[in-house]
Amino acid sequence: MAEPNSTLDANINDVKEPRPEESSKDYLRSVLSDKTYNFLKWFALIALPALGTLYFILSAALGLPYGEKVMGVVSAVMTFLGILLGISTSSYNRSSAFDGSMIVNNNDPEKTVYSLELDTPIEDLPTKDSVVFKVK
Repeated sequence: MAEPNSTLDANINDVKEPRPEESSKDYLRSVLSDKTYNFLKWFALIALPALGTLYFILSAALGLPYGEKVMGVVSAVMTFLGILLGISTSSYNRSSAFDGSMIVNNNDPEKTVYSLELDTPIEDLPTKDSVVFKVK
């Protein structure tokens, strides 16, 4: 049995209505928490392929039914989840969820240079609870 913290916390009351100033991209990202995203990514990239391969091999070795059909269904689900996660990642990376970028320059072997590029107007910073930078 899984520990309580290792399962998805899906509660309809946790879904919030978007604020008028919140873009649909930001809203969609806020619905899919990091915990949910990481679980779905692990499930699509690790668990499903492993389970599908295990059943396929066991079906051939032990004569279990529908090995090819089960593998086909597992492949279809993996593809579907991969596309959804890819769209989610792409949408998040292009969203206005970031206030700017942190540029990491490793050109000098003796030191690494970090610079910040702010996309949010500097006048808005005092009103924010946090500032989020994308690392480039």
